[in-house]
Amino acid sequence: MLTRNRIRELLERHELAPSRALGQNFLCDAGMVDKIVRLAGVGPGDHVVEIGAGLGSLTLGLCRAGAEVLALEIDRHLIPPLTETLAAGAPGCQVAVHQADARTFDWAPHLGPHRWKVVANLPYNIATPLVLDLLVDRPELGRYLVMVQREVGERLAAGPGTKDYGIPSVLVAYWGRARVVGSVRPELFHPRPRVDSVLVSIERDPEPTVDVPYPRLAALVRAGFGQRRKMLRRALAGVLSEAEMEAAGVDPQRRAEQLDLAAWASLARVSP
Repeated sequence: MLTRNRIRELLERHELAPSRALGQNFLCDAGMVDKIVRLAGVGPGDHVVEIGAGLGSLTLGLCRAGAEVLALEIDRHLIPPLTETLAAGAPGCQVAVHQADARTFDWAPHLGPHRWKVVANLPYNIATPLVLDLLVDRPELGRYLVMVQREVGERLAAGPGTKDYGIPSVLVAYWGRARVVGSVRPELFHPRPRVDSVLVSIERDPEPTVDVPYPRLAALVRAGFGQRRKMLRRALAGVLSEAEMEAAGVDPQRRAEQLDLAAWASLARVSP
């Protein structure tokens, strides 16, 4: 596996430095790689998408577990050392490396009829919108095990009434179930990030968990949390009347963070 010294040597030999703008912090702990692969439930014959393959630390673990890997890396400068890592550490592994941005990647030709898992150390600055976009657009991606900044992970998995509950919490819940399943210490990366990280598991359900169109629910949730400290009768003024809220079984004096997915769905059913 890639140790801290091996990562330093690779970067020096390829005349590279980690990019702060791209959030490049390379995992350098074999035990954590094994833990991620285990928590993701990756085994022989699985199809796995890795976003942000970097120098290949996690890619190696996925390959050695017997998975077929579709590895995306946005930084073209990392493709040569990534390819070198895989050739030396997992010869003959089934991995397709693409220099690509996951936000604009043409997924359809590469996913085929298979059900895929996403296992990734996501760039922290795009983690939330990327996860939500993939949940909306790519039903082939059925299970996620992603490493994100602690605050981001706690928001993705938060429940109603908690301090972290917000727009991402509700929108992820529309598609499935999110849980924080582990933490990752900063010293397990090179270079060390300035934030703590967590592992978040998301199980995408075959169908949405409520029977309202996603765009309608998402617009309502964004409006409600746009003024999260105000009562719904104020936060949703101009969107729903108090009478409509009451008809949906929701008290207009409640606040956005107090509503679970079912309550948001009830509001969406009466919204224009």
